[in-house]
Amino acid sequence: MSSTAFTLHRNAQGRLVHTGGDGSVREGVLPVRAFPISDPDRGLSLVDAEGHEVVWIERLEDLPVDVAALLREELASREFMPEIQRIVAVQGYATPSSWDVMTDRGPTTFVLRGEEDIRRLGAHTLLIADSHGIHYLVRDLSTMDKPSRKLLDRFL
Repeated sequence: MSSTAFTLHRNAQGRLVHTGGDGSVREGVLPVRAFPISDPDRGLSLVDAEGHEVVWIERLEDLPVDVAALLREELASREFMPEIQRIVAVQGYATPSSWDVMTDRGPTTFVLRGEEDIRRLGAHTLLIADSHGIHYLVRDLSTMDKPSRKLLDRFL
C-alpha cells in the first residue's frame, strides 16, 4: 500500500487512529520504521493491531506537519536507543567491563558482557548492547573524540 490521503489523531485512550482516504477507520495503529538507524525519516509503515500494513509512508517530511509530529512523538515514546557521543571511562579491559559514557540523553553507565555485544553496522556505525539488553548507537566513529576511539579500539 502506498501513501494516500489519510488523517491521524489520538483517541481518548491515547492510541493512534488512522482514517483512510476511503473513510475506513483503524484504531491502535503503530508506526514502524523500515530503516531505523540508517535512514530513520524514510520508509515508515503504519500497521494495525494484527501487524498488517495500513499505509506506507515514503518520507515523513512529505506528510502534513501535524501528522508527522504525531508519528515522531509515537516513535520517540516506543524507541529507546541512546546515541553515544563520548566514552568517558572504561573500568577493565577484560569483559565484563563497566563503561561510563555521555549520550544524547545524558551521562550513563552500563556493563558490556563481551566483545560480541559490539556490532558493526557499517564502516563507521556501531551498535552496543549492554547487560540489560539496552542498545546504544555509535552513529559515526570518525566524529568521536580521539580518547573515545582509542577506548573503543581495545574492544573491536
